[in-house]
Amino acid sequence: MARMFRVLGFFTLAIGLMAFAGNMVEMALLFFVQTAFFMILGYLKFTEKTYIVLFWGYMIVTFTGFSYWTVFKMGLPL
Repeated sequence: MARMFRVLGFFTLAIGLMAFAGNMVEMALLFFVQTAFFMILGYLKFTEKTYIVLFWGYMIVTFTGFSYWTVFKMGLPL
């Protein structure tokens, strides 16, 4: 399971580099922070249950933040 977090770190790094190349600096920084988070978690020796709980927590925070941003910051088209 720890290897999966390193894979997530690799993919977030790839997305961050593509965002940086496309002059989307804020998005790139967000993905670089996620890369560091996933790579650190990938090298810690947690149990599989702990990794699953961490992933679910990450998903809840991410989807809550995404939903908040799309509804309240972007606004609904009229």
